[in-house]
Amino acid sequence: MTDTDSTLDSRHKARMERKKAVVDAAIAAATDKRGVLLVNTGNGKGKSSAAFGVLARALGHGLQAGVVQFVKGRSDTGEEAFFRSQPGVSWHVMGDGFTWDTQNRAADIASAREGWEQARAFLCDPAIGLVILDELNIVLKYAYLDVAEVIADLQARPAHQHVIVTGRAAPDALVEVADTVTDMGATKHAFKAGIAAQAGVEF
Repeated sequence: MTDTDSTLDSRHKARMERKKAVVDAAIAAATDKRGVLLVNTGNGKGKSSAAFGVLARALGHGLQAGVVQFVKGRSDTGEEAFFRSQPGVSWHVMGDGFTWDTQNRAADIASAREGWEQARAFLCDPAIGLVILDELNIVLKYAYLDVAEVIADLQARPAHQHVIVTGRAAPDALVEVADTVTDMGATKHAFKAGIAAQAGVEF
């Protein structure tokens, strides 16, 4: 080992020791345990995919879960095919398709309202440990549901219950009350290069 390697190793060890001290202190200070509200938003791909990754994690720990999909109307997705067959998952596709396809605001509002009634049933059930409200942000963006009503229901849920909300353009009021917000950026997307959506990756 050269003197340069020895110096680099020593500096790295000292830096990691300092970092460990900071991380350990942060972990020690985080003593509150309660249900958290996570919001996945932004124009990039992966908001729903990330939520379903957490769903797999929750099931691995024995949590019961409820999923409500707003806007989306298809029932041939890989995630639904997999998770619907899992014990402990209640899965509801409540949308009629993308808003540019439906072109019917009244029908979209009615579907959103029906979806929220199902969501509210989950949010009132202490047996449900995780609730995923997929594409709820889109519904709120178009004012198909009242943001204040939605937030009130989210805040009235059982103390231990976790909720994940997905979709672009999360409203500021929801971001404000959320515990964790991830804004997923769009750097590149295969679709822009003319590559079609494919089973197993996009749906």
